[in-house]
Amino acid sequence: MKYAKLGESDLNVSRICMGCMGFGDFRRGQHTWTWNEENSRNIIKRGLELGINFFDTAITYQSGTSEQYLGRSLRDLVRREDVVIATKFLPRTPEEIESGISGQEHIERMINRSLQNLGTDYVDLYIYHMWDWHTPLYEILEGLDRIVKAGKVRYIGISNCYAWQLAKANALAEREGFAEFVSVQGHYNLIFREEEREMSGLCKEDNIAMTPYSPLASGRLSRRPDEISDRLLKDSYAKFKYDSTSGQDVKIIQRVAEIADSHGVSMTEISLAWLLTKVTSVITGATKTRHIEDAVKAVEMNLSDKETAYLEELYVPHRLAGVMAQNKC
Repeated sequence: MKYAKLGESDLNVSRICMGCMGFGDFRRGQHTWTWNEENSRNIIKRGLELGINFFDTAITYQSGTSEQYLGRSLRDLVRREDVVIATKFLPRTPEEIESGISGQEHIERMINRSLQNLGTDYVDLYIYHMWDWHTPLYEILEGLDRIVKAGKVRYIGISNCYAWQLAKANALAEREGFAEFVSVQGHYNLIFREEEREMSGLCKEDNIAMTPYSPLASGRLSRRPDEISDRLLKDSYAKFKYDSTSGQDVKIIQRVAEIADSHGVSMTEISLAWLLTKVTSVITGATKTRHIEDAVKAVEMNLSDKETAYLEELYVPHRLAGVMAQNKC
């Protein structure tokens, strides 16, 4: 495993981050393919053995049971100071807004619940899951700064935002002396490269770490187009993100398969090796130990300039999909 500094923080994170959306009680979430606690623990244990020290979850994943499974596993398997735990919070609900719960109060409630779920005194990276159009930005930043100063959070990150939003937020935080966002978690992979328009340039300029999710496009970049998995058939959210562009994407996926065959490695290794040249760490979900084993191998894979150009040349612009398609006032 290789490690990198997370932006302007003092966190050293593994280049592969274990995404924990696949862990948790499926009866309490929107996905039917999530793993129970025993299987989740086995995958987490294998990740630790392979050198992964960076774990990403969210309070919304299976109603907090993802946080609970991760927290209990890490407490049993590793020292707290040897891992970097990231979790995320959502904006205020309409009910909270109606009842007069402020942005600061909401953040305080969310972090306290996450700390309880995780069974820890602090979170290394607390991520603003998506832009809240109904709460003033100052209120959000002040609330985050309070929990940093209270020692409940070491650093803050942001997810599912536009480059202008991140730039605006950090400019305001700098002016007011608040904690600034050190990382951004966006949707980025070989068949969805819209982060390259503005976000990647901003992050390079300001040393903000990019830690993208969906690096394998919900499995599409890890298997040949004719290999249909049970999850691909069942995951309606992934189908919503990718089905409308499948005709143009399949040509890139075929090239991933070609290069994988030429190296005698998995398509996962090629897809992640490409993305690792662009970002600090990739958030890789796993529902089998072999998924995380293949992901870790990608850290050592080096693609030639010719191979990189071959993978990139067929890309055409995509419309925003998933959460970002909803990030509008």
